[in-house]
Amino acid sequence: MTSTALLTDRYELTMLDAALRDGTGHRRSVFEVFSRRLSGGRRYGVLAGTGRVLDAVTRFRFGGPELEWLAAEHVVSPATIDWLADYRFSGSISGYREGELYFPNSPVLTVEGSFAEAVILETLILSVLNADSAIATAAARMVSAAHGRPLAEMGSRRTQERAAVSAARAAWIAGFAATSNLEAGRRWGVPTMGTAAHAFTLLHDSEEEAFRAQIEAMGADTTLLVDTYDVMSAVETAVRLAGPELGAVRIDSGDLPVVVQAVRARLDELGATGTRITVTNDLDEYAIAGLAASSVDSYGAGTRLVGGSGHPTAGFVFKLVERADDDGAMRPVAKKSVEKAGSGGRKWAFRRLEDGVAVEERVVVADDEPTLADARALVVPLVTAGTPDPAHVGVEGVRNAREHHARVLAELPPDAMRLSGGDTAIPTVLR
Repeated sequence: MTSTALLTDRYELTMLDAALRDGTGHRRSVFEVFSRRLSGGRRYGVLAGTGRVLDAVTRFRFGGPELEWLAAEHVVSPATIDWLADYRFSGSISGYREGELYFPNSPVLTVEGSFAEAVILETLILSVLNADSAIATAAARMVSAAHGRPLAEMGSRRTQERAAVSAARAAWIAGFAATSNLEAGRRWGVPTMGTAAHAFTLLHDSEEEAFRAQIEAMGADTTLLVDTYDVMSAVETAVRLAGPELGAVRIDSGDLPVVVQAVRARLDELGATGTRITVTNDLDEYAIAGLAASSVDSYGAGTRLVGGSGHPTAGFVFKLVERADDDGAMRPVAKKSVEKAGSGGRKWAFRRLEDGVAVEERVVVADDEPTLADARALVVPLVTAGTPDPAHVGVEGVRNAREHHARVLAELPPDAMRLSGGDTAIPTVLR
């Protein structure tokens, strides 16, 4: 088991050290993850990474190498080193289901335990949720812009190698159909796809030889990349070799609406009316929307997707909202900083619907979960006494998240699908 314990900031451990010294580290505490606003004026956000957080928390262990390094660097005191040697998160985590939509001030994750055992999870939790949710939100907008046409995630070469795996996972949760990344397929059950790049064509003495080799290896239903040299010549060669059974052609450059129209016309003239057209080339939701009237059958998105389509973080923060006094009584706490003022107290969230359409995100401050007859409860148990709910982790967790996302996205009003910046799809009301 690979430890996640040092995937954190130094000040998490120095806070821990000081709190253990003065006795406040053992106070029961409630931490909340939320975003003050949605990046880029987006109308909704998509929560992703929850299952990865739960897995990372179970692997947050300080073994010999981690403890030896902390001691050698004098990060914390010997007494805290001893405390960390026995660390196991034994508290509880609740929050929105992965794949759920969120809005400003939605309490997407709540961590409860002693201050000491909860505070050191801050950096790890935020690093996962901020990246994965940014990608899932961008992916959802691309799926919306595609209007039912499938999308493939192809961003592995445009990000860090481990981030590529989590990006593929997040995109699939948000509705992408497949990924090019094999590790995402093995680890998370995401369908994989891919055929050949320009290098394969350049390897051969002619484009015809390259196409013939690919067809012999993969069958006539393969996708041939037709823009290495001359697109129209390549299309003619592809149909001549594969026949009208040619699966698809891929276009990765040029003025895509114009090129797609010409390729569709030529394929039809050649009798390949069933051959699909897929396009790539640094697509984002706006480029995909611009191709809505074109004869595109599918899309591949990479560079823009793995960067959150210009917004690489969801802007989540991890804040203490309630803690115990010396007598054990719980006290709401919150920052009063300018433009960063918080709201204290343990929170629960509900989505109010009218005729099946979401109209309000209602956040309620209460020690125990209330019941709202006219709204859907959003907060569910994720970790109980340190043990994650199996429904939210692993391949099953990813599958459940994808299904949940599709259900809740259908609740949004039509205006939520607009790509332009503006007000959130529904207001958040704190009570």
